[in-house]
Amino acid sequence: MSAMEPASSTTSVSPANEEAIEAWNGVLFDRFLQFRDVVTTGLGVAGDEALRLNPPADGERVLDIGCGFGDTSQRIAQLVGPGGEVLGLDAAARFIETARREAEEAGVGNVRFEVADVEAGELEQGFGFAFSRMGTMFFANPVAALRNIRAALDPGGRLCMVVWRQKEENEWMARAEKVVERFVEEDEDSDEPTCGPGPFSMANADTTSGILVSAGFHDIALHRFDFPYRVGDDLDQAVALAMALGPAGEVLRLAGDEAERLRPQITEALRDAFAEFDGSDGIRGPASTWIVTARA
Repeated sequence: MSAMEPASSTTSVSPANEEAIEAWNGVLFDRFLQFRDVVTTGLGVAGDEALRLNPPADGERVLDIGCGFGDTSQRIAQLVGPGGEVLGLDAAARFIETARREAEEAGVGNVRFEVADVEAGELEQGFGFAFSRMGTMFFANPVAALRNIRAALDPGGRLCMVVWRQKEENEWMARAEKVVERFVEEDEDSDEPTCGPGPFSMANADTTSGILVSAGFHDIALHRFDFPYRVGDDLDQAVALAMALGPAGEVLRLAGDEAERLRPQITEALRDAFAEFDGSDGIRGPASTWIVTARA
């Protein structure tokens, strides 16, 4: 199947995920697109390390969960070779539209993409490997979602996923959120859609291991991977990213008009907070992830 051959879209959506999908298909897609180079380069460091430690086999069929723009799907397609195949899944149709178009433009013929809420129902089966780079932390019911992923794997099939460790271990995000919260509070009554449980829902090793056991996985292991996350080329870009995405960006978005009124003061405070991260090759803040592996 070519990269752009029409693939069936999974229209079934878990009610618990409707709000998160609205956010990812709307404002969050727009913001990820705006900061795409910074975000995919930063996340790519952890994704590449996970694939280095746990490479797919030549000729293997691979499921890429929460594939986003499809850059990781294309990378995996190279690793499995022309005899292998990659299916990238994402619940947000706008990400999938971009992923399909870019795979076709790149001439990658062994990758395809589908819109799918992994939590909502059965997936295509017969995969030897399932991979996810920061795509499993936003499930409202992660046990159900990972149970569906396990069912898509052949017996003995492998799972490898990258997730954030504790917020405090990711200082560039934690510091930005603390700065923002000096000025505004998150409006819990906001009508703006949120992204779901959030990026740190699998930060606790025991919690994540328990989720995987409940989903039917075994041989579970967590490998800590720390690295300097490149937040931007300069302070202006790093501050703009922090105010658009991540915990600080979420607080600002949900605070609405009050956040906009105080934006100049918040910007200056964030510049001061990020100053020590400024180096010769851009703004780099401490980041920490788990590379989680398991077997079906």
